Amino acid sequence: MIIPLRHENNRGRRWPYITITIIALSALLFLVAHNSLDEQFNRSAEVQSHTLRLAAAYPDAPLSQGQQELVSNFRRSQRATWDQFASGERNPEDKWELEMRQSTPDQIKQEMISLGSQLDQMRHSTIFQFGLAAPQPTLVSFITANFIEGSWLHLILNLWFLWLVGTALEEVWGPPLYAGIYLVSGIGGLIVQALANRSGMVPVIGASGAIAALLGAFLVRFSTSKIQLGFFYLRPKLLRFSLPAYAVLPLWVAGQFFSSRMSHEAGGASYWSQIGGFAIGLTLAIILRYSGIAKKMEQAIETQVGWSADPRIVKASEYLEENNIDSAIAELQAQIKDKPDCIEAWEILPSLYWKKGDIPAHQAALETVCRLHVKNKNFEAAWQDYEDYVRAGGGTSKMPCATWFELCRNAEDQQNWDRASTEYEHLAKAYPTERASVLSLISAARIHLRLGNFPHARKLYTAAQSSPVPHRDWDETIGKGLEKADVGSRRETVDVRQ
Repeated sequence: MIIPLRHENNRGRRWPYITITIIALSALLFLVAHNSLDEQFNRSAEVQSHTLRLAAAYPDAPLSQGQQELVSNFRRSQRATWDQFASGERNPEDKWELEMRQSTPDQIKQEMISLGSQLDQMRHSTIFQFGLAAPQPTLVSFITANFIEGSWLHLILNLWFLWLVGTALEEVWGPPLYAGIYLVSGIGGLIVQALANRSGMVPVIGASGAIAALLGAFLVRFSTSKIQLGFFYLRPKLLRFSLPAYAVLPLWVAGQFFSSRMSHEAGGASYWSQIGGFAIGLTLAIILRYSGIAKKMEQAIETQVGWSADPRIVKASEYLEENNIDSAIAELQAQIKDKPDCIEAWEILPSLYWKKGDIPAHQAALETVCRLHVKNKNFEAAWQDYEDYVRAGGGTSKMPCATWFELCRNAEDQQNWDRASTEYEHLAKAYPTERASVLSLISAARIHLRLGNFPHARKLYTAAQSSPVPHRDWDETIGKGLEKADVGSRRETVDVRQ
């Protein structure tokens, strides 16, 4: 499974109130209504499936008006499946169908009347009132369906995508414009879904169309931004890699289109709401960009955000939008000359050097921004800087010793024992003549003692003991560590013999 983890425009300069409100509202509605909606979904699917199979096998059975509409829409859009239902050679799908085949005409008639009554009752249930029922959608459902999620997986994925792209777009568009586009795009995506799948048996719910619209808008506004993706393999291993938005997002929408084609015979999911939403968001973002509205909104926002409205950073951002990388770098370098620890400038520089293809400068900038993030105790960002730094050097580069050691200590403080011990050992190997190498070996050995890896702990303590770096002040610590490792190894040997 591949999921987006972050992108270059993650860091906003103010709270994304609209995005947070949408997330909170969607989560609250899900927690309140999930159980009842889930039950209604399952019951609705069962009743409609029974109605269709019974109507296909017994065409003379009486149908209510609602059943007639259901059958007519299904026969028109799912002809092959209808023919399968009508085939007398098809094996029964469940116990209910087996019982129906053994029933009398009067029993078939009564069952169809019962199913019609249940279907009519469901038309007044929550899922049909607030979800988008394609054959007979209500006006309010085009709005409410965007705030109701169907499962935990959909909730988590949709809200994560919303947080990633929504915060960046709310930052540049401002809350009113962003909220309007979100709502209009969500409604538009559901309209496309209703037109493309008029025979949908189960109402469509979820913010997939609105969020897909934000992805389309993100493609226009941040087309060259790098998106970091995570690929889960051999759980819980996570492979991280980065691609520009213009490569990732078109592939995503192509995948939705392909999935809609593959699932068409089964009635499909809400793929068309995502495809339609993506197209609407893309179109609206293009209109905003070339009409100059987006530019005016961003300029108005820059005047409101006092702490980051530095003229040089603003100018660099403008050059970046024009893809004038060299001029953007020059503006940021001038800013850094005046303010050497300007974190905003340093956070932008690495990606500019990367786009330019200047790997040494990219790594040098990452060294500095990682040091500043460590200094500010922003270790999450610092670890990301470190990972980008290692990848850029093909795994052979070494972070400056002091910064690297602080990262190791943070991993140990967070009880991330595997990462901490591994990084300590790598640091010691990379800087064998630094005092930090001895302390790193001792720290790694201490972790392995904690984990019960006594032979490896002894090996590390021995390496620290034999280090050419002066370490008389740590001799006592090393000696005690060796004793603990030996005791632990002897205890393990006794346990094995017993």
